[in-house]
Amino acid sequence: MNRLPVWIDGDPGVDDAAAIFVAHDREELQIVGISAVAGNAPLDITTKNALCLCDMMQADYPVYRGASGPLMRAYEDGADFHGADGMGGTNLPAPKRSAETQSAWDALYEEAKKHDGKLEVVAMGPLTNIALALSKYPDLKNLIHRIAIMGGSVTRGNRTPCAEYNIFADPDAAQIVFRSGVKVVMCPLEVTEQAYLTAQELEALRTTEKGEFYYQASKHILAKNLEAGHEGFCIHDVCPVLYLAREDIFKGEDAGVFVETQSNLTLGKTVCDLYSDKQFDVKNTFVALEIDREAFVEAVSRAMK
Repeated sequence: MNRLPVWIDGDPGVDDAAAIFVAHDREELQIVGISAVAGNAPLDITTKNALCLCDMMQADYPVYRGASGPLMRAYEDGADFHGADGMGGTNLPAPKRSAETQSAWDALYEEAKKHDGKLEVVAMGPLTNIALALSKYPDLKNLIHRIAIMGGSVTRGNRTPCAEYNIFADPDAAQIVFRSGVKVVMCPLEVTEQAYLTAQELEALRTTEKGEFYYQASKHILAKNLEAGHEGFCIHDVCPVLYLAREDIFKGEDAGVFVETQSNLTLGKTVCDLYSDKQFDVKNTFVALEIDREAFVEAVSRAMK
């Protein structure tokens, strides 16, 4: 099998952890690098968490430090959901190795050149690292096959009434990505909120070391999700990884998507023409709208073994 080369950029992060476990488990995918960005937690913590997850998987994927904050705005973390350590207070031990010395955007460019247009990029946090890479290296847009992101929404928000956190955290970076010319696969709240584990399914993971860690890291988010009316713990970040491995379990449509960067009221909104009479001139994004939840649960459960 020809495995897809995948670069993972994220802000681990409880749901990032599940996504990395799934990417590591999928025979269709080959992780070639992991870059950390400030988002759910500050950069030092997200970098440490990425290294600790590699230790847990006994994997030596190179981990790179990225941006410590947004391009033009103040940094806002996600500690209210992910905890101060980004991992629900599990207090992971010190990693066995350090991050690489090369910056995330330089390393991404070098890796993209190796794969000559076939590299898949998964972005599971603020898009700052990806925007910096695209801005520094204008030819990078021709060296990336797709950028699959967890972020945005067609109809609503979770950080504000109209903005999802990953896009709101750095809307200027997100706009660079959507305007880059690289094909974007957007997994918005509409699909990621279908990608959940019930309390019983989360409990069932506790038969392995990884599963027990994940239960402990996510049980407080499960409680918040149930309180908010969801049917379980929404593991948003698995969606873009699983899309690359199992495109067949998703349904969606091509659309034009851009990002509001000027208005205080709607800052970070992903403006999508999917349901509008007036259409953008370009369909730059595949918007995932449905996922086979049974296949999702199987993929997450398998990755925790």
